[in-house]
Amino acid sequence: MATVVITGANRGIGLALTKTYAARGDTVHAACRAPDEASELREVGGNVQLHAVDVGHHASIDSLAQAITEPVDVVIANAGVYGLSGADQTFADLDFKGVDFTFNINTIGALKTLQAFIPHVSKSDGKKLVAITSKMGSIDDASSGMIAYRSSKTALNMALCCAANELQDKGIAVGTLHPGWVRTRMGGDNAPTTTQESADGLASVIDSLTPGPKAAFKDFRGDAIAW
Repeated sequence: MATVVITGANRGIGLALTKTYAARGDTVHAACRAPDEASELREVGGNVQLHAVDVGHHASIDSLAQAITEPVDVVIANAGVYGLSGADQTFADLDFKGVDFTFNINTIGALKTLQAFIPHVSKSDGKKLVAITSKMGSIDDASSGMIAYRSSKTALNMALCCAANELQDKGIAVGTLHPGWVRTRMGGDNAPTTTQESADGLASVIDSLTPGPKAAFKDFRGDAIAW
């Protein structure tokens, strides 16, 4: 059985991923800002251990990494934000305080989370570092609007491509995965994919990840996304 760390585990895709791995019989370290208030997460059966973490603060991430002492097969940096309102994410009216906040969570927080667990992953059999990103971070499809969100994911993707190249000699696989358009608070009620469909697909893609010179950029079905 594997040991998995998931951030943003209290709702949406993170909660569904926790359920998926717990149902497999894996040990899940499920982290979110306020686990005492995460009623759905606390009800998940199986070997699920709850942790508090705020990925906007490096000390909080370091504390999480120190609290988990066992080898970790898979780390999933899932915590993220959509950021500002649509009007504040157009180039002409870009709110730079909002840009800072979005990058701090989506890019820096995710990178710090994965970096903090390199020692744990290096000692495991699974050896996988994964970020939940978005195809909206693809420069190949740079539609207008949502500049802060899109750019934060593009930067995350680039950094993890570099990480994959560095870590392949350690046998560590790196993935940047798009969960699809999912029925969450962020995705809205009109999204065609349920959180559990997305999570089950993501887990399957994660199973297939192998070390290489570039991070895999795939959706939850396993289809490659253009950078």
